[in-house]
Amino acid sequence: MDRTAGVAVTQLPADCGRWDEVLALIMRAFATMDGVIDPPSSAHRLTAEDLRDKAGRETIFAALKGGRIIGCVFVLERTEDFYVGKLAVDPGFQGQGIGRGLMQAAEALARSRDKRAIELQTRIELTGNHAAFARLGFRETDRTAHDGYSRATSITMRKVLS
Repeated sequence: MDRTAGVAVTQLPADCGRWDEVLALIMRAFATMDGVIDPPSSAHRLTAEDLRDKAGRETIFAALKGGRIIGCVFVLERTEDFYVGKLAVDPGFQGQGIGRGLMQAAEALARSRDKRAIELQTRIELTGNHAAFARLGFRETDRTAHDGYSRATSITMRKVLS
């Protein structure tokens, strides 16, 4: 059974006018991290205007079902690779392959621009995310600390594209 039936992944232009909707999605998806990760997610500081501005510098893919945005991912082109950030799937649609579809769109973009890899960061406490990204072919390459922290707070993961 195709659990992603009726879901389309598309690129959102910076002038799409749906940044309040994207922000609300990110807040819902990242809410499960509250009280789990330290420091708190930078998502709490985002505004719709920030997302629109980000869309001017990055490629944003959205997963749509019935016209509703149920997932998104931001993809930043760098010299050698792409950096993937703010992957979010509406909690009611998690576990249905939406995130995988968004990551496949990011990979396809990277390949189309002859990039060798895609990279992301995930919080140290989010072990379920580490496992999910490993299943997608990502491998841990580094551990870093946010400003003011003496312990690792994030894991950098990288996927080499063939």
